[in-house]
Amino acid sequence: MTTTPQVNPVLRTPPASPAAAAAYFSASLAFHADVSDVASVLAAAAAEGTDPGFVLVDTRSTASWDQGHVPGAVHLPTALIPERAEELLDRSVPVVTYCWGPGCNGATRAALALAERGFRVKEMLGGFEYWVREGFAYETWEGPAEKAADPLTAPVDTGDCGC
Repeated sequence: MTTTPQVNPVLRTPPASPAAAAAYFSASLAFHADVSDVASVLAAAAAEGTDPGFVLVDTRSTASWDQGHVPGAVHLPTALIPERAEELLDRSVPVVTYCWGPGCNGATRAALALAERGFRVKEMLGGFEYWVREGFAYETWEGPAEKAADPLTAPVDTGDCGC
């Protein structure tokens, strides 16, 4: 009886060359920002009275916005981008979009719609879900809110995850 050698499922498809990997990951960073980076820049800008250099756009419905959103975000549902982007956003300012969370591609669709209209755009990975799970303050129709950081998504005793 012959046995078939087991193929390592991780290496079944070999890793890309270092040059190809560097190009891919560099491109990924040009398209994405993470929640903690967005939060730290917004907090520093608020504390210093400066402009963060980008506008954060919540692409969800009004009901979702009312349920909770990032303070200072602009509410522009994806479906309204064609008719409202020009009046709400400045093409010279980069846009960072977000939706519910990693299981939702609404921020991706919004980023595409904005890019097609000439805006420079990134997507905030993790969306509103990870904003809340990482313990950052948010607003609801009832007012400000905040939850403790989830230890599975953010360090609970320091603001720096070391990434």
